[in-house]
This record gives sequence, C-alpha cells and structure tokens, in this order.
Amino acid sequence: MSEAPTTTLRRTPLADLHEQLGGRMVPFAGWSMPVQYKGIVEEHRAVRERAGVFDVSHMGRLFVVGAAAEALLRRAVTYDVATIAEGHGHYTLLCNDEGGIIDDPYVYRLDSQRFLFVGNASNGDRDAERVQSFVAPGDDVDLLDRQEQTVMLAVQGPAASGHMARIIGPEVAAIEKRACTELPYLQYKLFVSRTGYTGEDGFEIVTSVEAGRAIWRQLMAAGVEPCGLGARDTLRLEAALPLWGHDIDETTNPYEAGLGWVVSLDDGAEFAGRDALARIKANGVDRKLACIKAAGRGVIRDGFPIMHDGQQVSIVASGSHSPTLNTSIAMAYLPKALSKYGTELAIDVRGKMLPAVVGRRPFVPHAGDNVAST
Repeated sequence: MSEAPTTTLRRTPLADLHEQLGGRMVPFAGWSMPVQYKGIVEEHRAVRERAGVFDVSHMGRLFVVGAAAEALLRRAVTYDVATIAEGHGHYTLLCNDEGGIIDDPYVYRLDSQRFLFVGNASNGDRDAERVQSFVAPGDDVDLLDRQEQTVMLAVQGPAASGHMARIIGPEVAAIEKRACTELPYLQYKLFVSRTGYTGEDGFEIVTSVEAGRAIWRQLMAAGVEPCGLGARDTLRLEAALPLWGHDIDETTNPYEAGLGWVVSLDDGAEFAGRDALARIKANGVDRKLACIKAAGRGVIRDGFPIMHDGQQVSIVASGSHSPTLNTSIAMAYLPKALSKYGTELAIDVRGKMLPAVVGRRPFVPHAGDNVAST
C-alpha cells in the first residue's frame, strides 16, 4: 500500500530565527508559523503596553505596476483607489459577482503607477489570479508577486514608533496613520506603512530577506517582544477586526459585516460585485456582525451555538479570552433585531449556558486607528 502524499509547509525567511527563540511552530494557511513564544497573554500585553513584532511574511504581496494599474484595481476591488493619495493606503474588499467577500486586502499607492496589494496568506494565489482576470487587452500593467523574495514584519504597540525611529531613522516616526513611504535601509529598499492588525499604533514593513533578518535581530536586541499568531488573533479580536475565513468569507457581504464604508458606489465605476452590492445596500440586510461579551466565567470559542430565549439564533464566528478585559469575547452574525447593544444572549459552551450580552464595537478602542488586512 502506498503512503498518502504529504503536504510540505512553506517556511518564511525568518523561520530559523523563530525556532532559535523557542517559537512553537504550527501549520497555518500552508505555512509553518510561530503561534507563541513565551505565551499568548504575555505577548498580547507586550503589544498593548510596549511593543511587539510579528513575522507576517506569509501574507500576500502583489505589486501592481503600470499606467493601467489604477484602472485595473478599480475594476477588481470595492474601494475607489483613485482617491488614495500617493504615499497612503486604504482597506478594501475583493468581492465575487454576488457581493460575497473573496478577501479583504489593504491597497497602498506608492506613486502614480505603483500599488502594493496585501492580502491574506490563504488567498495569495487566488487573489493574484482574480486581479489578473480583470486585465484588459492592451493594458500597460504588470502584476509582480513578491511573497517569496521579501520579508514582511508588523511592529505594533505604543513604543513601536520609538523603536522604529532608532533602527530605521527619525523620518519613520513622522509617517501619518495609514500612510506609507519607501526608504533606504543599509543597501536595500524598505517599504514601511503606519498600519497594522492589532488596534495599536504600529508599522508594517516589506523589504529584502537580508534586511528583514537584520531588522528582526535589531528589534530583538532592543527588547521588542516576538509575537505569534495567538496574540495576533486575540489583539485583532479585541479591536473587532474581521478575520477572513471566520468573520467574513464568500457567504458574507460587506453591509452585514459592517464594512459598507469600503464600498464606493458613487463614482460610477464598474467593479466586481457592484450590481449585487448596490441591491444589497438598497434592500438592507437581515443580519449583522455583532460584538458579544460574556457575562460570566467561561471561554467562548469559534463555532459555539448562540442562544436567545431558548432557541439557537447563530454560531460564534470568532471567540476567545480577552487578556485586556479579562473576560471572554466573540463576534457573530445575529438577526438584525438581536444585534442591538444590550441584547441578552447565552452561549452554549459544551452544554453549559454562558450568559452574554451584545456589546459595542470595538471591544477595546483603537489606539492606533489603523485597520489592515489579515
């Protein structure tokens, strides 16, 4: 009998450094990634109180370059990229023809003809194919996948600016929220943006493998906490930032997910899913993504049933313990009437009913006011 084929996990250029630091490596979206080093709670608090760094090299990095780059992206994504000024970025969505969310990339405009499209790790190849499908005959545009050739880091937390200024240069601290720039670092080029996925102030960096490894080592020497996927998830959940594949996917639309603000319908442009999204907006939605906070002891996990008046009304999309609030929190799609602040619910935690209540979004205020892709 022949053995079943095994899937080889991809490794980021920093994988050996994670292992040297004792990072616990786990499979994630086809990659071997650190889920934690010292512990999820400690890493979470480091980001909230000081600074932490995440290796996010598994995320998609597609450079869209050429005179037709802007027009191409406008056909592909929901947000009017023509309104993004040079040196700035914006969160957007890649939707199917029915308005379902294929991915939630962040798009940065480097200059008049160059954009960086950052999507989720699990969707990298599909995102590139989707964007490619909107290239029109004769378009002056190139799609350059740089996931394999570069490192991407996220330095997050109230002390992130000071660390970045000392390592990269004082001009980094002057970057505005959601802005980006390109800088020289050693003999390499460094893309840096003031964005992130934690709700804290922070920066995301894309650079060469050599420069990325050097910056990682300098951050470690400066005492910045290495952080894994576990803390990244609890931080983004406290900030009520959606995770593709959990809170949003092709079965959900922007309006029920609270993401209607990244759908541009007024510029008259045709883009994927536009007609369906216009209808959804006009007709309204029957459910909404809501924030839920436990009113008792117990940990809410993904997939747990949500009850109201003894009847199941939904399931948990994302759930975990909140180190900042010291209670369990979750996000889930609820019938519109039940999604209002203060609605009392119960979560079926393996047969035990945990009282809960619909809270405000986000659970923890965004210190950085920066939203990026997952």
